Amino acid sequence: MAVLVDTSVWSLLFRKNGPAPEPQVTELQRLLRGDDLVATTGVIAQELFYGLGASADAERVARAFRALRYLAPTLDQHIAAARLRRDLRTTGIQVSSADALIAHLAATHDLTLLTTDQDFTHVAAHVPLRLWTP
Repeated sequence: MAVLVDTSVWSLLFRKNGPAPEPQVTELQRLLRGDDLVATTGVIAQELFYGLGASADAERVARAFRALRYLAPTLDQHIAAARLRRDLRTTGIQVSSADALIAHLAATHDLTLLTTDQDFTHVAAHVPLRLWTP
């Protein structure tokens, strides 16, 4: 499986008191132990590392992130994500710029999105976004 892992799942994995007992976290741990493709992008890393702050774990997590497939969005992909966000707003769905970019990247790179953020369920009703389900 090829997966883009959202910040919501990474945050649950790297909690101070240990990983949260959520099915998405269990799936991420399984993916990381196997041969599956796990991807990330700058906005996900930025959100996660902001939350980690200057903790001792931040460098360990950075090393782990460097081993992932990194998606570097092009200008056209940013423009497409902005259009997606605008189009969703016209249907009454509000998403952040970051979430619009994440959804766009997952859809265009044919990646399953592993997330706990229910906003993506609403997005998937309007665009070809594949969400991981337990």
